Amino acid sequence: MSKDKSKSKSKADKAAAGPSSGIDIGIGEVDRAAIAHGLSRLLADEYTLYLKTHNFHWNVTGPMFNTLHLMFEGQYTEAALAVDLVAERIRALGFPAPGTYAQYAKLSSIEEDEGVPPAMEMVKKLVKGHEACARTARSVFPLADKASDEPTADLLTQRLQLHEKTAWMLRSLLE
Repeated sequence: MSKDKSKSKSKADKAAAGPSSGIDIGIGEVDRAAIAHGLSRLLADEYTLYLKTHNFHWNVTGPMFNTLHLMFEGQYTEAALAVDLVAERIRALGFPAPGTYAQYAKLSSIEEDEGVPPAMEMVKKLVKGHEACARTARSVFPLADKASDEPTADLLTQRLQLHEKTAWMLRSLLE
């Protein structure tokens, strides 16, 4: 009889982790799904901002060319690493990470740009992009907090620090 109880308990534990997910990290499937969805929105914002920054790096012109070209390169390089971290956290939570332009277009709060704006307009658009990423990251915090998901909270804190600092530095160019 004790064998049956241990089998039942094992099935109950598996059910609490999620349907055939095999994930038992102390965060239920509903909370993991909500966090993964929030992180998917962040990933879409991060990737859209990465692409915008890389585009501006390639196409910036004018008297501040060298300064902005190098600054944008540092920013898109950091963003390329960041999208990987966000996507891997989504995967660790047991969900697929979005990875297509179509998915990003649906999930992102950052609009794509048509054409090539002047250099200072690029800076303004990047400020808005970093602020949007900060807002999206901040919106996921309550979900991570509710589920005691410290790794996600840590990732969000790091992204917030980076986006707020970068937005400040870019705004400084506009004064």
